[in-house]
Amino acid sequence: MDRTETQLREKLLGAEFDPVIAEQAIDYVKSFGYLNDERYVRNYIEYRSSQKSRRQIEQELLFRKGVSRELLRKVYEELGDSDEKALIRRQLEKKRYHPEECDERQKQKLMASLLRKGFRMGDILSVMKETPEAGLEPYD
Repeated sequence: MDRTETQLREKLLGAEFDPVIAEQAIDYVKSFGYLNDERYVRNYIEYRSSQKSRRQIEQELLFRKGVSRELLRKVYEELGDSDEKALIRRQLEKKRYHPEECDERQKQKLMASLLRKGFRMGDILSVMKETPEAGLEPYD
């Protein structure tokens, strides 16, 4: 199981290892390449970028996995930006969104759902205004 340095530290300290011993263990596994935060972040982003917004991935890595902002920026610069609008289209397709059939209340609920997933309002509105011919597949 791959972990970040912060996660391993928390695990060892949670198991009541001495902090000095925990740091030595972390240094040891890092020296053999078993613990590499940059590799972890790259794999995490590559795996989840087709399902989650950039903001949601960043929040998970920063607050749940203990990754630094600098490392996150570096990896995102190397990988390039993902197409957030394509992700929004997929989410709308899953929800069976039809712009011509949706009333204002349903649109608001969809927007709120996408905002909670970390997508930007401008991107959401842009995709929701597209016609089926412009990108969203018609449903049967």
